[in-house]
Amino acid sequence: MKRVLLVLLIVGVIAFVALQLIPVNRANPPVVREIQWDSPETRALAARACFDCHSNETKYPWYATIAPPSLLMSNHITEGRDNMNFSDWDNYYLDYDEIEEQIVEGKMPPRSYLLMHPEARLSDAEKQQLLAGFRGTIEADPGQ
Repeated sequence: MKRVLLVLLIVGVIAFVALQLIPVNRANPPVVREIQWDSPETRALAARACFDCHSNETKYPWYATIAPPSLLMSNHITEGRDNMNFSDWDNYYLDYDEIEEQIVEGKMPPRSYLLMHPEARLSDAEKQQLLAGFRGTIEADPGQ
């Protein structure tokens, strides 16, 4: 039994080390054109709760250099930027209703993100303020 556990431990260590060799791009692309926010308050709320995945201004925490979290984060950020990127707004068009649904249903920010980023948790009042700001922002600057 001890021998099996030792083999499992060695295999686990080798797998962990091998995961570290997978390259992960943590560079932020340049900001192309940021959406024209309706107010600094809306931008501040969006920056706090959305920018790490939906902009080219991601702030990578210390654990972004260690796999498997680095691989998961890279995937989430790529997917988030593909769906909506506040830093490359000319390439996006979003319906306000889609954003509202994601926030009201608690899908954004995702729970897994909030576990490590409690500062991104918005109160109900902040969610309403953000949604009102998104509505005005998107009406004034709908993207493509």
